[in-house]
Amino acid sequence: MTILFWIAVGTFVLTMLAALDLIVGNRSVATLRNVPPNLAPRPPRVSVIVAARNEQRNIREALQSLLNLAYPDYELIVVDDRSEDNTGLLLDGMAGTDRRLKVIHVELLPPGWLGKNHALWIGSQQATGELLLFTDADIVMEPTVVARAVAFLEENRLDHLAATPSIRMPTTLLGMFGTAFIVFFSLFSRPWKARDPRSRYHIGIGAFNLIRTPVYRQVGGHETIRLRPDDDIKLGKIIKRAGFRQDVVYAPEFMAVEWYASLREVIAGLEKNAFSGADYSISLVLSGALLLTLCSIWPFAAVFLTHGTVQGIYLATTALIVLVVADSARFHRARPWHAVGYPLTSALFVFILLRTMVLNLWQGGIYWRGTFYPLEELKANRIPWHSLDKPA
Repeated sequence: MTILFWIAVGTFVLTMLAALDLIVGNRSVATLRNVPPNLAPRPPRVSVIVAARNEQRNIREALQSLLNLAYPDYELIVVDDRSEDNTGLLLDGMAGTDRRLKVIHVELLPPGWLGKNHALWIGSQQATGELLLFTDADIVMEPTVVARAVAFLEENRLDHLAATPSIRMPTTLLGMFGTAFIVFFSLFSRPWKARDPRSRYHIGIGAFNLIRTPVYRQVGGHETIRLRPDDDIKLGKIIKRAGFRQDVVYAPEFMAVEWYASLREVIAGLEKNAFSGADYSISLVLSGALLLTLCSIWPFAAVFLTHGTVQGIYLATTALIVLVVADSARFHRARPWHAVGYPLTSALFVFILLRTMVLNLWQGGIYWRGTFYPLEELKANRIPWHSLDKPA
């Protein structure tokens, strides 16, 4: 047997293990469509908190969907984070017609904070709800989503519930990338393990993080993760490490987001958190890029570059990859046929990972929405697993 044969076998085995994890994991996550919006006679008050900076393109539709929520007791707090477009004017206009909408304008960003994290923190300080719902300024929600989520959280006695949206993409290539990114994220974070108190896997999703207010206060909220670009999943981490109960539900029928409008936006947008998601570890980024190349790109090339038994193994590997990606797409309202673009979008993701790491190191930090954040400061806000190790 040649070395190419054993590489092919090893790749197939790794692919099979990842496929089983994804197939079983996806089916173990609850779906919000199976949760009726049945609430207690006096349901907990919910404070919906949104950070907005230069969001004039999508914010009106998103906020109107929040004002149309079929939930009996909630408030909507939107923090305008130093917007330079018409976001602030749009918010003030909407607030003038609906008293449930409270707008806070932030003019200056204090040292040691990312803008979004600071805005969400400011909003949380004004909240009066027993539950806090952090969501993004471009998320469009179906009216019953909060009622269903609260019902699930109460029934399962959770302290934190994350929910996944569907992703709107204007082109086929971007749709394929969104489908592939869901697979990358799922295999990296394993969200189905978040409910297991014995596991260190945790979850947080910027589109929908529903948290009990006392829990948020106890873990320090966004102040603890004030310099984390990956604030959503790190919020889940500090909740999980403190011993609180969390889970995730699939909710693509009830939430949607226009993630990115162009390939340029995808590449620029992931500059913020692709490196931070790996905790600024060069070795982790390089090993991840190598693994993706070996298991998600090379098998498709090898079908045309090998022959005989080795080619047969790679044919089986690529067929398995496409089938599993298509299967995963069904849980997120993505198009299963987009799985055929998986090798191309995997190559794009590897490029983004490596480019982001090099760019962050070369610049000595990240530029995000008009503000520069030094890498030294970002690295200092490390979130260790043991909360006794106080983050800087």
